Amino acid sequence: MDTKGKRILGGALVFGMVAGGAGLAIAAGGDGDHDRPLTGPDLEQATKAALEHAGGGVVIDSEVGDDGAAYSVEIRLDDGRVVEVNLDERFHVTDAQPDEDGAGGQGDS
Repeated sequence: MDTKGKRILGGALVFGMVAGGAGLAIAAGGDGDHDRPLTGPDLEQATKAALEHAGGGVVIDSEVGDDGAAYSVEIRLDDGRVVEVNLDERFHVTDAQPDEDGAGGQGDS
């Protein structure tokens, strides 16, 4: 599969995971914006910007308003490392750093 196909497939998988996660959070009585996943056009724009910045990979988590950023996207790079890309409200990258905790800060245990 070519790179574009992998990104489309990855985006579709992320959308499904985010949609399912949002449903679970609502069912569990989520607490406002804390760990609220991105959805819809915001997810699409943040994913595009973060993947371009990281040079590819697969989005494994996203959220609104993490660590002072408007949006945060976690990407698993081809070599297995995870990077967290923070974006402002206009989807410009403000920061990117290794994420030692893994998806959602849960660790890779």
